[in-house]
Formats: sequence, C-alpha cells, structure tokens
Amino acid sequence: MTSLTLTSTDPAQITADVLVLGVAAARAGGEPRLVAAGGLPDSLVTSLSGALKGLGVSGKADSVQRIPAGPEVAATVIALVGLGSVDGVPTPEALRRAAGAAARALAGTATVAVALPADDRERLAAVAEGALLGAYAFRAYRHVSAATVPEPVTTVIVATPLAEAAPEDADRTAARARVLADAVHATRDLINTPPLDLFPAEFAERAVRAVADLPVSVTVLDEQELVDGGYGGLVGVGMGSSRPPRLVRLDYTPEGADTHLALVGKGITFDSGGLSIKPAASMEAMKSDMSGAAAVLHAVVAAARLALPLRVSGWLALAENMPSGTAQRPSDVLTIRGGTTVEVLNTDAEGRLVLADALVAASETAPDVIVDVATLTGAQMVALGSRVSAIMSNDDALRERLHRLADACGEQFWPMPLPAELRASLDSPVADLANMGDRFGGMLVAGLFLKEFVGNRPAPEGEAGGNQADPATSPPADPTTADRTPDTDEDGAEGIPPTGSPIPWAHLDIAGPSFNTGSAHGYTPVGGTGVAVRTLLALAEELATTGV
Repeated sequence: MTSLTLTSTDPAQITADVLVLGVAAARAGGEPRLVAAGGLPDSLVTSLSGALKGLGVSGKADSVQRIPAGPEVAATVIALVGLGSVDGVPTPEALRRAAGAAARALAGTATVAVALPADDRERLAAVAEGALLGAYAFRAYRHVSAATVPEPVTTVIVATPLAEAAPEDADRTAARARVLADAVHATRDLINTPPLDLFPAEFAERAVRAVADLPVSVTVLDEQELVDGGYGGLVGVGMGSSRPPRLVRLDYTPEGADTHLALVGKGITFDSGGLSIKPAASMEAMKSDMSGAAAVLHAVVAAARLALPLRVSGWLALAENMPSGTAQRPSDVLTIRGGTTVEVLNTDAEGRLVLADALVAASETAPDVIVDVATLTGAQMVALGSRVSAIMSNDDALRERLHRLADACGEQFWPMPLPAELRASLDSPVADLANMGDRFGGMLVAGLFLKEFVGNRPAPEGEAGGNQADPATSPPADPTTADRTPDTDEDGAEGIPPTGSPIPWAHLDIAGPSFNTGSAHGYTPVGGTGVAVRTLLALAEELATTGV
C-alpha cells in the first residue's frame, strides 16, 4: 500500500521525484491557468503560467504532463495535472480525480509530492483519498509481463497548511483516507481475482481472514446449514455448481452502540446465467458479479478499523451460477427463508434470489436500516450508463440521504422510483412470486422483488409481534417446501412475525459502475472499481453521529 504523509513545507522545498501542480482548463477565448501555486517562487509561477499553452498543457480533466522542474524546485520533475473547468477553488471531487489521475500516471515513481488546494479538511480529504485511490495496480497474476505494469507510487506527500495549523484534524483526515483506500483496494482485489480461485467457500475464508484482527464476529453457513436453515434462494442458485454456496454473517458490535446498520451484498462469484445461459461475450466480466458482497465486506472492515460507535452487520450471499445436470431449471419453485415461494422463470435472474434470503435473515435481527448492494440488472446500465449507479428505497428520507452522501464522497448514484404498478408483473400462476416481471423498467422490477423480502420493525416491547428469531440460532422452513413454518427463538418458542412499519431499506444497483471495461480515468482503474464502499462508510459514519 502506498504510504501517505502530510507536510506544511512549501511545495518548492519538498524533496520528491515529482511535484504535482494543478492546471485549470481554458475557458472560451482564455488560456489554462496554474492552480494552487502557493509556496512556489514567483519567477517559477510566472514562467510556468506563460508556458502552459506553448507546452500543450490544456488543463483538461485526466491530463497529466511532465516537465523538468529546474533549479528553483527541490523535486526533479513537475507534473501538471488537469482539473477541468474550474470557477474559483476546485470542487473536492475535481481535486480527488486530479490527484488520482496524477498518482495513476506516475506509477513506478518512488515519491510524489502533491500541491493541490488542501487548505480545509474537505479538500485535504479529497486530495489524500484521490492520490491513494489512484495508486492501485492488480499484479497478482502477472509473471512474464510483470514489468509492463509498474508498481504504484511508493510514497505520496500532500502539501497542506493544516499539517501545521490543525495537526490533529489533519492526521485524523489522513488516517481515514488510508482506511478508506485500503477498503477500496481490497474490494478491487476481490473483484479482479479470477473465479477459478475465488469461489464461495474461498470468498468466505477471505472474509474470515479480513476481520481476524478486528472486533468483528463471523458466522459462515455451509451448504447443509443453508438447507437446514431454509435458505432456498442460495441453495437453488448454487445447485448447478460443483462449488457450493455460502452465507457469511459479519457482526461489528461496539459496546454501547445504539444504532444498527445491516448491509447485504450479492456475491455471485461467477455468473454464467445458469441454464438460461448468457452469450459468451456477456460472461467475460462476470467475475465481477460479487462486487456487492466485496463492497459490504470491506465497508464492515473499514467501520471496525475506524471504531465507529454503531453496530454494523454484513451479509454476504455467495454462490456460483453454473449450468449442469443438477442446476435449477426455469419453472422450478424455490422457498426463500421465511416461507415465500418463488417461481424461477429465468435462471439468469439469480442475484435477487440469493439477496432475498439474506434480506430476510438481516431483517430478523431487527436493524434500524438495511442497505443492499448488487450488480443486479443490465437494465441499470441501459438507464444510467456505466458510471452512474441507482438508488431505490422504501423510505424517501433514506434514499435522499444516500444520494447526498454519495455525491459528497464522489460516487455517482441517482435516485430511482419503485412504481407500484410494476409489482403485478411479478405475480406467478403457481407461486407467491416470479423472479421475473415486466422487461421494461427491469431495474425497478428487480427492486420491487427485493422489497418483498424486507421485514418490519419489531413491535414495541410487550406487544404482540415483538418476539423475533435470530437467523444465526434458529432454522426456519425447509427450502424444498412451501409451508410457512414459524421461526423459533433459542428456547424453541415460536416467534410471531413483527407487525411494525417496514424497516427502512435501500437497494443500490451497481451493475455498470462496479467493473470498468473501458479506459482508466481519474482514480478509477480498469477492472474492479470498488464502487459503493465510500458511500456505505459515509452512511455508517453519519448514522453513528446522528442516528437514523
């Protein structure tokens, strides 16, 4: 991992291999301009500013151009990174992307000093995060070609007056940036790992190792425990693979925590489509179909590393969707945990089946908020493209909160509706639900399907409906039957389903943004992006501070 240090030293005096300076793009009829040149000799500022156009420096976002530094600067090379169009001080996201683009372009460099505007905590955080997020490479499987992919920058030095003016705040900001970048990088690593090596049991083992030195408890349910526990969605999706499914439950429960956030992640380690098989080209990126589970795992890790004062549980629904003689068939009926039956019309709509099990299990623990994250539908990409994820929710305030937090931390999400009129398209002639509905608005239909499995808040203490079973201790219905067998608590007593209002829940569809099949940009590499980790962590931090 790239190391990060802060300094209040004037940029011109920082000893580094490369000094990064920002350039704002030219407005119509104008010229590009140097940004954040404080601490540089006036003569250098004047000469650089006058030479930008002649050097071909446009200031366009993502552009990075190196020039010799000269004797007035301690660094050997100056890198001029484009900030795009800027009015006044650049936005935090413009800074985050510029720092990331610079770190990415300077891979193979030992020490990089970044002198972008970082004179308040928000902009310091953006510069530090961007530089660390951009300093990423997945080299685990390169041997003969290893030299063609340079190592990420070894050390990033961020110049900021806060290092002297407010050192404690600055250090906390840097520490959070390190934790955040570690979480995103670890998520990217999981997504980029070939499915031959990352199958459900292996993913579960990696989850156990990821929290081994943290105050996080782990429960892993294997294939027989899933059958016994009534997890028909996971069992059904996993039947076609020789590598059986798993459900991983993570619990970070600090003493005195009043708020409980439950995160649920889709973890299809490879998605062939099952018997409703995908075209060959559509399978090429399907190692990324576990991106939601990877994001949930490392959001929990980050929350624990930051010692946030709230309970965070993570549910990783892990399966491999393969075609074989034992695979589930279109027209099969599965029984999801809790008893709801689902007719499988298309085995390639498998993510919602495993998420249904996990949403029910998470609901049984009566959290204050549930957020699921999934590479769920191709319709997300049709609606929003490859860089914007979707937010759907049964709670307007939660949807708006997630949109605001995502925007603040630089992840592009957009609120989408759950139109009631589309629900009827999920009706089945033989079961409680079908796993497919109207093709038009398919992303929204998938959200409506998931909504069916979100539980209610527990009734107040002492009222009917206040007794709930814990999914770690009680086996509900056999997934092969449609009977709605009551849940039981640890003493064997029947639990009455809660009768309160629905638990606030949001669904994040990250199908396109989770895996970048185009060119790298800003702090985003080719391959796994780690999208949603930052938004989930921001939500956990805000809930820890303000509550629901």
